[in-house]
Amino acid sequence: MMTDPIADMLTRIRNAVRVERPHVEMPLSKVKRGLAEVLKREGYIWDWEEVQAEPVQMLRLYLKYGPNGERVIQHAKRVSTPGRRVYSRAAKLKPVLNGLGIQILSTSRGVVSDREARQRKLGGEVLCEVW
Repeated sequence: MMTDPIADMLTRIRNAVRVERPHVEMPLSKVKRGLAEVLKREGYIWDWEEVQAEPVQMLRLYLKYGPNGERVIQHAKRVSTPGRRVYSRAAKLKPVLNGLGIQILSTSRGVVSDREARQRKLGGEVLCEVW
C-alpha cells in the first residue's frame, strides 16, 4: 500500500528524467492532475494526458529536455509529508532559487504555483519544490 502518492509521483519523475525517458506514467488522481497542470504552465513538462488502463486510469507526463539534452527538471522534492504538513501564507512564500524554481501549493482554489499564489494572495499546503 502506497502511503504518499505525491512522493511516488515525484520519484517517478526524477527516475524518468535521470534515464532521459520521453514520458512517464503513474496512477491518476485529482491532485496529480493539478500538479501536472502546474508543471505544464510553468514550462517543466511538454504536456500531460489521461490514459485509459485497467484497473485504474493513468496519468502520462511528456518530459521536457533542453536543446542539448539538458534536464529541465533537475530537482523535485516533497515538502509537506503525511506525517508533517507544511502550510504557508502568501506573504511568507519566497521565490525558490531567486525565481528559477517553483513551489507547488494546494490551496482552496486548487493546485497552484507559488507565483500564482502570491499574485492571488492565496496560502495553502506546500506540496513540493521543483527546479
